[in-house]
Amino acid sequence: MGPIDPVQVQAELDARHGLDLYVHLETTTGSYTALGPEKRPPVIAFIRNATVRYERALVTGEGPYRVGLKLDGGWVYAQGLTDFTVNERGELLLAGHDPEGNLRVALQLSQRPFRE
Repeated sequence: MGPIDPVQVQAELDARHGLDLYVHLETTTGSYTALGPEKRPPVIAFIRNATVRYERALVTGEGPYRVGLKLDGGWVYAQGLTDFTVNERGELLLAGHDPEGNLRVALQLSQRPFRE
């Protein structure tokens, strides 16, 4: 993964416009990090291999970035994204990492189901 280039990510999103895609969306306040001094349990949201087809996709912000996908009935978005790659399977992988490198948010799109 490398730092998000908003122009390149927008091009990747535009290339997937109108396709039936599998989405992985995950956000966490600590499942991949040690509990801080406040000892609060992590808060996590996770969806994997749900299908979406978006009408429009937008990359916004100055970094960290927000990516929004306009669906037929609403929006899916992830905020706090810092890094991206397109892997050997053609999957667009976006992630947001904290200053220590811990994962805080992930948004991934694929034409095939994500591997378990």
